[in-house]
Amino acid sequence: MERTLGELAALLGGRLQGPADLVIQGIAAIDRATPRDITFISQKRFARLAAQSQAAAFIVGDDQADLGRPAIIVPNPYLAYAQVAALFAPPRPRWPGVSPLAFVGQGVEMGQEVSIFPLAYIGNGVRLGDRVTVMPGCFLGDRVQIGADTLLYPNVTVLERCQLGQRIIVHSGTVIGADGFGFVPGREGHQKIPQLGTVIIEDDVEIGANCAIDRGALGETRVERGVKIDNLVHLAHNVTVGAYSFLVAQAGVAGSTKLGKGVALGGQAGVVGHIELGDGVQVAAQAGVTHSIPAGQTVISSPARPHKEFAKFNAILPKLPEMYQRLKELERKMAELAADSAEEH
Repeated sequence: MERTLGELAALLGGRLQGPADLVIQGIAAIDRATPRDITFISQKRFARLAAQSQAAAFIVGDDQADLGRPAIIVPNPYLAYAQVAALFAPPRPRWPGVSPLAFVGQGVEMGQEVSIFPLAYIGNGVRLGDRVTVMPGCFLGDRVQIGADTLLYPNVTVLERCQLGQRIIVHSGTVIGADGFGFVPGREGHQKIPQLGTVIIEDDVEIGANCAIDRGALGETRVERGVKIDNLVHLAHNVTVGAYSFLVAQAGVAGSTKLGKGVALGGQAGVVGHIELGDGVQVAAQAGVTHSIPAGQTVISSPARPHKEFAKFNAILPKLPEMYQRLKELERKMAELAADSAEEH
């Protein structure tokens, strides 16, 4: 695929600096770009590499407008890079129709241009929208519903009655709709609580590899539209993740917790059950959230506390040994003064 620099500038809504007819054949990192590629500078520290770069053109912000090379100037170079990368990305592989090596149950409804690869399993009563792609090794349980343009990479499991919306991407190894961890301890062991609910994934969600999203005990586990979930994330039963939230690798959310809109969980962050995180809450990597957090707060550490409070605490922490020694010295002197006072009387 080829595009001219002028076409790319129009696509990005950016300001063109250089020849509009310059042909671009791809996009690459600044230190690996060839004279056929466009590259980008999103941080000032990479600007020093521009002089040595062989790139044909650059995507830059206003602070790099004087680069002296063909460029497209935009408010957010990183966002523009993502848009151009999507343009040059190779098309995803699709099987032409339904492979005879796939199992398709009874009463399955399929839209137009559905792609079912070999060795996929499609249960009874499944409904697939237009252009759904199901790759090898996927399992779709009975009465699963999947919306248009959704892609399931190899070995994805979607268990019975779960619903996935449109334009969803689910990466390999993820399980949607496994039983939540529900047991009642008793004298003779742990009584399992049947998990009778489901999972609902709304439109434009992307779910990374080897994630686990458990079905509700009663009702539903819900991931709202536009949420992005990294690899190895666990959502327990009856969790709600608000729209456009961002969950980084190895984060875990315990049962019946509600995350508001635009919440961000850093890597290995943990959230206990039956609490709420307000809209826009940010949880730092490895933080442990043990109570509800109001909207807009940033929390860090375990147990999680507001970032500013933690910063003050962290500033004092290295001084504790010295403060402890000073306290012991003061206690010693106070004891001596008390002894002297007792002798005088």
